Amino acid sequence: MLNVKDINQYYGGSHILRDVSLQAQIGQVTVLLGRNGVGKTTLLKSLMGLVPIKTGSIEFNGQPVHSRTPYERARAGMGFVPQGREIFGRLTVEENLRMGLAYRPAGTPIPPELFELFPILDQMRQRRGGDLSGGQQQQLAIARALAPGPKLLILDEPTEGIQPSIIKDIGRVIRMLADRGDMAILLCEQYYDFAEELADEYLVMERGEVIARGPGSEMAAKGIRQLVAI
Repeated sequence: MLNVKDINQYYGGSHILRDVSLQAQIGQVTVLLGRNGVGKTTLLKSLMGLVPIKTGSIEFNGQPVHSRTPYERARAGMGFVPQGREIFGRLTVEENLRMGLAYRPAGTPIPPELFELFPILDQMRQRRGGDLSGGQQQQLAIARALAPGPKLLILDEPTEGIQPSIIKDIGRVIRMLADRGDMAILLCEQYYDFAEELADEYLVMERGEVIARGPGSEMAAKGIRQLVAI
């Protein structure tokens, strides 16, 4: 579903991404790991077109997208949950979800499945996003990205600052979405145990490069925890 080959990206004179290649397959969770400042968020923003790449290619669903705008990538089926959630604090839960449907035809209903995945959002439809807890806001951000029915879901550190009970709920939803077999998931994560539990495939970044990759089942044997320990 996603095929990234040898992308490079610079900020000024700094070489941030160095020949990064990765794939994300339908029905799998591909986990991206690495310490702070190694280029993970820059990579995800590059995939979505929020920052330009200097060289390399990004293919989604068999089509090159590296020259497309972020909204064109979203319309093609790429969903993004940014670090920090970035929900609309003054809008209600329901209005936030409708923002996820902005490029769908007027009157497109909010998919009932979202409230099945995250029941708390159904209870809080008319509550403003800014009044939700951090964990509830994260669930809202994921649901908003899922609203238009993406084929690829990119999540940037969804467990950051979240209470353990909601981390479990988010992990359950991610696994369920992958197992459904109609979506690829790229998960950027610092919480190692959460990442290892979900990973079908993993990549580790250091100084803008991918330094390790393989099946999630081999993470413990390969000592990946030590590679990403702070």
